[in-house]
Parts: sequence; structure tokens; C-alpha cells
Amino acid sequence: MIDLNSFMVFSGTASRYLAEKICLSLGCPLGQLQITHFSDGEFAVSYEQSIRGRDIFLVQSTFPSSDNLMELLLMIDAAKRASARTINAVIPYFGWARQDRKDKPRVSIGAKLVADLLSAAGVHRVITMDLHADQIQGFFDVPVDHLYASSVILPYLQSLHLEDIVIASPDVGGSKRANNYAKYLGCPLVLCNKTRARANVVDSMQIIGDVKDKNVVLVDDMVDTAGTITMAADIMKKAGAKSVRACASHCVMSGPASERVQKSALEEIVFTDSIPYHDGCEKVIQLTVADLFADTIRRVLENKSISDQYLF
Repeated sequence: MIDLNSFMVFSGTASRYLAEKICLSLGCPLGQLQITHFSDGEFAVSYEQSIRGRDIFLVQSTFPSSDNLMELLLMIDAAKRASARTINAVIPYFGWARQDRKDKPRVSIGAKLVADLLSAAGVHRVITMDLHADQIQGFFDVPVDHLYASSVILPYLQSLHLEDIVIASPDVGGSKRANNYAKYLGCPLVLCNKTRARANVVDSMQIIGDVKDKNVVLVDDMVDTAGTITMAADIMKKAGAKSVRACASHCVMSGPASERVQKSALEEIVFTDSIPYHDGCEKVIQLTVADLFADTIRRVLENKSISDQYLF
């Protein structure tokens, strides 16, 4: 049993909805934090209660705008200067993760830069979920607890009792993730081979595998503009799929994404609530990961392994 007086949970502005659910699961109050905004766009962070000697958990996803990342950095810095014992950043969605390598000359590696910023601010541990690439964990010089949304998405898929199910990856890069889903469910795997005209714009796509008379589930780590996922769904439906649905960890859903999903062949698209969604697309379903993060926080406090949380 964890000592409720030994730790505190705080939240940035954008992830308060999730932090409240995490605190409900932990049985503790959400800490009092004030963020003061100034007319020139700057803001300041202050803790409204003593955190001296406490283990502090700061819940904040770093999706756009960059204010969310800056809030988290200021929260970490303020906690360090207020003598917190440990500072743990709970980042359900780690932004800039797609910038994980130099894929052409003279570009930044944004994921590494953000990792360095968090370390420089004073974080002791990072708890995150479904990084765009697993190797990003190596960008950090502090422990990283990397969780997987499959622990909430797979039970949902199983509850649908779909027959003739096929797991599909919308691109070759996500084949490992899709293969893990297929192995767990004991079903075939289908791949999509796509070429891009430029960032966020898919030029062409071909299906590798058979989807005729199958219930297809597309698996990805995030959906941004939804161009790839909706194109894959439409192509599979034309190829004779009985139904097509999708699941992804992070609901980025920027620009025309909601409209594309609504008009596509997708029956539904399932996300976690790592990022809030307010656009009102009827096909979007969000599953909460609050209990998953709350359980991880408990295990960190009790120095217990988190590996048995993983379905694969």
C-alpha cells in the first residue's frame, strides 16, 4: 500500500483531464499548481503547496502547441528549485518523436533535443507510452518506463468478437507493431506499401496480402492528418474487405483528419486519451489509459516491476 503522503501528482494545462482520472485511480488529490500567463505570451509556474521531500509526478503530453512542452519544462524546474525528492515526468504522448534520425542532410533530431531539454530541466524519470520509435528511450540519460497502449486496445478488440479478423499495418514501418497484434490474436497479417510525395501527403499505396471477406483492423502508433489510414481503409474495402476499422495509440488528428475519417470506409477508429479530442467525429472512440498510468506510478513508488503490465 503506497503512502499517500509520500508523493504528489500535478498536471499541466493540456492534460488536466487525464491527470484527474489518474488521481481518481490512485485515490489521491490533484496537486495545486498555478500557471500565470502574461500579455506577451510568457507564462510562469508556481506550486501552491509544499513539495519538499516528495516524489512528484507531472502529467503533461507534449502535443502541439509547444507551450505544452514549455509548461512541462517550467514545472520540472520549479519542482527542482522547491526541493522535491524525485521529479517524474508522465508524458502519455511524447511529441517530436517522429524526428528521431537524420533522414536527409542538415536537419535536426527533435526527439533527442526534447530528451536533452527534459534532462537539463532536472527530471529523474520519464513515464511515456508508445513512442514512435522504441530507440528514442536511448536518447535519455534517465530511466524511461515505456508503456504500450495494446494493454487497453487489445481487450477492446477482443470484446468485438470479430470473425475472420486480419491485422494490417498502413505502412511497412509499423509492421513490427502490427505483427505483435496479429501474433497475440492468432490471425493473419497484411501490409500496405506506400510512397510519399512529401510529408503528410501519400502518393500511392499497394496491399500486400489478402483481405477479401475479412474484418480488417489497421494498427498504428498515431494518426495525424489521417491521409494514410483512410487511404488504406478505402483500398481494403475496394479489395473486398468485409469491414475496416483502425486503432492507434495517439489521437493527433490535425487539419482535415476528422473530415477524412468521417468520409472514409472506416467503421470506427479507436484511440487512447493520451491526447484530448474535441472535433466530434462520430467514428472516433477513445479508451482511457488513466488506470495504466496510475498502476505504473504505484509500481514506481513501490519499486516493483512494470513488465507484467505488457500483453506482449
